[in-house]
Amino acid sequence: MSNDSKPEAGEYAGANAEQRRNWNEVSGPAWVAENERIGAQIRPFGLPALARVQAAAGHRVLDVGCGGGETTLALGESVGTHGSAHGVDVSRPLLDLAEARASRAGAANVTFELADAQTAALPEGGFDRLFSRFGVMFFQDPVVAFTNLRRALKRDARMAFVCWRSLDDNPWMKAPMAAAAKHIDVPRPEPHAPGPMAFADAQRTRGILERAGFREVAFEPFDAPMNVGGGLDDLDDTVTFMTRIGPTASLLRQAAPEARAAAITAIREVLSAFHGPSGVVMPASVWVVTAVNG
Repeated sequence: MSNDSKPEAGEYAGANAEQRRNWNEVSGPAWVAENERIGAQIRPFGLPALARVQAAAGHRVLDVGCGGGETTLALGESVGTHGSAHGVDVSRPLLDLAEARASRAGAANVTFELADAQTAALPEGGFDRLFSRFGVMFFQDPVVAFTNLRRALKRDARMAFVCWRSLDDNPWMKAPMAAAAKHIDVPRPEPHAPGPMAFADAQRTRGILERAGFREVAFEPFDAPMNVGGGLDDLDDTVTFMTRIGPTASLLRQAAPEARAAAITAIREVLSAFHGPSGVVMPASVWVVTAVNG
C-alpha cells in the first residue's frame, strides 16, 4: 500500500499539472462520492479489455489510471497469489478509496502508487501485462507516456485498454452537453486535447502507440447501452449525478447560477426521453485497444 500524501497547494507543476490538480481537488473527490454509481455505469465497457489483456496466474500487471481500484482488484484475482496487480493514479482521494477496498478484501497481492504514469520511475521490464479502463486519455504528451509505460513491460508483454470513441458515438455525453450549450458557454472541443475523447481517432492513437514502440496495435469497437448513473431509478437523481460527474459537470461548475439552473432543466428534458424502468439508458461506444511490446 502507498503512504504517499496528497499534493499540497503549489505542487502541481510540470507535465500533466492541470490534470493532477483536477483529479486531486475537483474530479477525484466527486468520483469518490459517486464511486459505486460510476462503477456500475462503466463496468460493462471495461470487461472486454479485461478479457483481451489475458492476465493469468503468476503475471505482474500494471493498471494505469486505476481510480478507486475496482479493476486492480479484479486483475489481482486473475493473477492469483503468485502474481500481483499494481495500480497507479494521480488522484490521492481515489487511491485512498482503492487502498481501503484492498484492505477490506485482504488482497495481499494488490498495491497502489500515487504516480503520473507519463513520468513515473516504473521498474524496467517489471510487468507482464498493462491494463487501463479509461485512464490513459489524459496525458499531456501521450507518446512520452506510452514510451515510459512500454519500458515497464517485458518483451512481448500484452497491453489492453478501453477509451471512448467520438462524441457522435456517445449520445450519453453529447446530448446533455448540447442541451446545456443553449444556456451556458460550451467551448468548441479540441479533439486531441487531454480528456475523455482524446483517443477517439483510431488512426491518431495507432500512430501514438507505434511511435512509442508498440506493435500489433488493434482496435475493436464495442457498443452497448449505458445505464447512466449506474441504473438510478429516479430521473432527478440521474440529473443530479450528471451535474456532478463528467464533462458537462465541469462546465456547469463555471456557470452563473441562473444559467446553470436553466442548463440543468434542459439536461433533464433531454434525459427524460431515455428514461424508463431501468433508469436512463443511452447509447455508448468505446474502442478496446490491444498491442504488444515491440
